[in-house]
Amino acid sequence: MANTKRQLFLKRRLRVRNKLRKVNSGKMRLSVHRSNKNISVQLIDDVAGRTVAAASSLEPSLGVVGKNNVEAAAKVGSAIAERAKKAGVDEAYFDRGGFLFHGRVKALADAAREGGLKI
Repeated sequence: MANTKRQLFLKRRLRVRNKLRKVNSGKMRLSVHRSNKNISVQLIDDVAGRTVAAASSLEPSLGVVGKNNVEAAAKVGSAIAERAKKAGVDEAYFDRGGFLFHGRVKALADAAREGGLKI
């Protein structure tokens, strides 16, 4: 029986996350979620089980609401880098989930790196 697109996505997400957890224990996780219209990111402390910082293209303060493009993702990336610094985090590992490291996901990661967050 053939796997559906959703099943393949879930398998890919678990595969990526499990590999990252083996290699990067002790660091915070920068988890990305991309929808067709928006992109959001969370800085998660897996040990304590809580979200330290978050940013989304749905926030009116970023000025990208309704924009579905690479520039909006870059603004979200720079916002999460700024909020991570404010929370005292300077290093994290990038959890792209089941999304390919291309386009908006890549733009977000690059902007977070330029903002001073080590990924």
